[in-house]
Amino acid sequence: MYRIVRAEELTTNIYLMEVEAERVAKYCQPGQFVIVRTDEAGERIPLTICDYDREKGTVTIVFQIVGAATQMMSVLKEGDSFHDFVGPLGCASEFVEEDPESLKSKRILFVAGGVGAAPVYPQVKWLHEHGISVDVIVGSKTRDLLILEKEMEAVAGNLYVTTDDGSYGRSGMVTQTIKDLVAEGKQYDRCVAIGPMIMMKFVCLLTKELQIPTIVSLNPIMVDGTGMCGACRVTVGGKVKFACVDGPEFDGHQVNFDEAMSRQQIYKTEEGRAFLKAKEGTTHHGGCGNCDS
Repeated sequence: MYRIVRAEELTTNIYLMEVEAERVAKYCQPGQFVIVRTDEAGERIPLTICDYDREKGTVTIVFQIVGAATQMMSVLKEGDSFHDFVGPLGCASEFVEEDPESLKSKRILFVAGGVGAAPVYPQVKWLHEHGISVDVIVGSKTRDLLILEKEMEAVAGNLYVTTDDGSYGRSGMVTQTIKDLVAEGKQYDRCVAIGPMIMMKFVCLLTKELQIPTIVSLNPIMVDGTGMCGACRVTVGGKVKFACVDGPEFDGHQVNFDEAMSRQQIYKTEEGRAFLKAKEGTTHHGGCGNCDS
């Protein structure tokens, strides 16, 4: 069992929990994720790691209520426990593998949309701890849905907050803020965009036009986290990839977002899952060893 040592409602339907998971905390890196279950019969829920404390042996997760399983999670309190807390899964952010000294000369922009602020935060924090200053755009629909502003402000070189309705910070979509910053003379060598699939799609369309290489973190439907179920299959650069084992980070300019979004909707029903399995044949799975991926 994995005890919850902190439980907090950040804003309407968005919750933060710090969980005792010593092994995960010891080995996890920014960009990776965990799969949790509230009980033995519970649904497997993939969640990107928001923060970790190796000394305390804790991992912080942030989630939004989107269905019955996350609704059940939201009522858990400090002292309660998760039945499963599996990880770290997926590949770490590419920054972790790079030389921090060389990164100091790079001009990097992070774009976080909605709950995407949670997976952006550990990456920006890691860079800050290594003396690397980056710009961060955090966007939400309204001020009430904004999360982790203070935490992000503490580690970002420059933080730009934007709301779709103009209720706080800059007004408009995150793409408008990117355009504004470039018009103001900002230049970037790399962009990292994490948030709703549709947001990442339009960020990538813009950054491709601006010739800014862009990394996205894909969190489509996942079931087993090992590549065997085929749920998180995506097409990147014309090749089949699986977000849980090949990602979750990919070259955003190579991702087929339209296919990914359509597939997410289809996979939600049993009929849809059967259709995809029949359509995709031997490439439906990725990690079972019997498929040509």
